[in-house]
Amino acid sequence: KAASLLEYGAHIKVVSPLAEKKIVAWADQNLLQWFAREFADNDLDNIFIVFIATDDNSLNKEISGLCRQRGILVNAVDDPPNCDFFVPSVLRRGSLAVAVSTEGKSPLFAARLRRQLEAIITEEYGNIVDILGQIREELRNSTLDINQRKQVLEQIVNSDLLDLLRAGRYEEAEERINQCMSSWRG
Repeated sequence: KAASLLEYGAHIKVVSPLAEKKIVAWADQNLLQWFAREFADNDLDNIFIVFIATDDNSLNKEISGLCRQRGILVNAVDDPPNCDFFVPSVLRRGSLAVAVSTEGKSPLFAARLRRQLEAIITEEYGNIVDILGQIREELRNSTLDINQRKQVLEQIVNSDLLDLLRAGRYEEAEERINQCMSSWRG
């Protein structure tokens, strides 16, 4: 979870007498703060979100209760009743993100399903999202009304563009886009 949070620029504070190698390395690189000690109530001062991941159920419940008293969002790992939110398993392909959640009931199954989706949702899916984003922007700057823009995008999405990209037939893919867009380019 820390890796994903760091990707988005979160300021992370880890409180634990022991930490995994990654946590120690990130702390050494000043990417997060690691306090090598037991939890204290004031660790929650000025905090927005807390992830609880201890192996002590009573401590987890205590921290969860303190968070709720202070209006802090809490995710207690492996304890869905003490969670205000769940973190999905996310597959990323460029600008495309696919999230799988079991609402905390089986994170391992969510991770397994995400791995299965990795074989189906290849890098080309991310590429096509970027291409469609560029086309959408171009269409926004055109004289077409919203229904016409939607028709052009539907024609491209429903074409064989993804198959062409998967096969590495980039010139044909560009031709397909041009064919779909030629009706409005005049």
